[in-house]
Amino acid sequence: MTNLQARFLLPLACAAVALSGCSTQQTRASDTTDGEAVGFAAGAGQPSSVQSSSAQSSSAQSPHARSTSNSDVRLVASARNSRGADGFVTTRSDMGGAAVRAASLRKVSAAASVQGDYAGDPGLERFMVRMQAEGFDAAELARLFSQVERQQWIIDYMHKTAPRPSKPSRPTGAWLRYRNKFLKESNIAAGTDFWRRHASTLASAEKQYGVPAEYLVAIIGVETRWGGYLGSHRVIDALSTLAFDYPRRSEFFTDELAHYLIIARDEQFDPLQPVGSFAGAMGLGQFMPSSFRRYAVDFDGNGHRNLWDTEDAIGSVANYFIGHGWRPGQPVARRVSVAKAVPASLETGFPSNYRPAELTALGIDAARLPAGQQRLSLLQLDVGSGYEYWVGFDNFYAITRYNHSTYYAMAVHQLAQALKARQGGAPRTLITEEVPASAARG
Repeated sequence: MTNLQARFLLPLACAAVALSGCSTQQTRASDTTDGEAVGFAAGAGQPSSVQSSSAQSSSAQSPHARSTSNSDVRLVASARNSRGADGFVTTRSDMGGAAVRAASLRKVSAAASVQGDYAGDPGLERFMVRMQAEGFDAAELARLFSQVERQQWIIDYMHKTAPRPSKPSRPTGAWLRYRNKFLKESNIAAGTDFWRRHASTLASAEKQYGVPAEYLVAIIGVETRWGGYLGSHRVIDALSTLAFDYPRRSEFFTDELAHYLIIARDEQFDPLQPVGSFAGAMGLGQFMPSSFRRYAVDFDGNGHRNLWDTEDAIGSVANYFIGHGWRPGQPVARRVSVAKAVPASLETGFPSNYRPAELTALGIDAARLPAGQQRLSLLQLDVGSGYEYWVGFDNFYAITRYNHSTYYAMAVHQLAQALKARQGGAPRTLITEEVPASAARG
């Protein structure tokens, strides 16, 4: 146990003794979802300052030690006994007025004692009060955040890459440029090697969750190049910067920071140690903390969820897909020919959803599409000379829950198909489907 772990967990153990057997009121951090894509995927907009790390071992290097002594285990168990059934620390509901006033004074005093970049920051002060309701000690929070460093370059980068509503009036080849970042021979070879080395784990995950191995390999490849680009930025610095210095997404990242501290407590690691993306995404699958808490699984059975470990990462990505509507045995997308010009005003992309009759009116042979799909999204891919049109199904939409982007989900789909074909002994060339000519858009 590190000194910081001891400082972080000891107040919890003391609080657990005080709270044991009392009537309680559960306090939960606000539920969050993965909002708009923030560009944390290594190959999909991560700044060039992210450094490469070796991916040759059978699992990625964990950023924190897992060893704990017997006394450490007793300490954590004591703290955990004060939690409700859902794992959240509980607080007294019958606290007297004098105690409330005393607690408030302690909170103000602790917030005022923060040193460094976030000294006197009002957003942090509110956050510390919130986290004390989750059972965290005020003085230890102050000590922790005195070591957090504001990363101004992250704010500058987020402003630079903020979504813009403008859309080109004609094809520019945007899809081809995006696709070529991922569907290249070096990636297909690396993904094939990853599949070979972890074939048993991938097969187990596919059997348990019903998500084909090629999609698990493709996601991890798009996100971190199979563990080669895990990020080099302290997660707590990234999340704190975006929570307290980026108003446009402050609520989202404040919630993510809360989730992160709870994960550090639950999984018994020093919150100052893990590194990840500039947006605070972690591990081979680049999970945000809220996704870690909801979907990360202990797939290797060692008692911890560790997304820097390949086995846990594979199982967690599969669980994430199932949690977002993946339908085992169903297709993902199919390219279609469009008999007439598609009106420029027509909605396209993964949010769109059409009835078969509406697609037929566009000249699409809806009879060839699989039955029983809840979503039929019309996907338009800019190939420069015109547009390709695809229909995305329920499983395509499930991929977009990972990153809210049509191009992202299509890159994952096509990389998965290329990897699957390579597994079957396809020639060492890029794999693409034979498709009809591109259609124009009116």
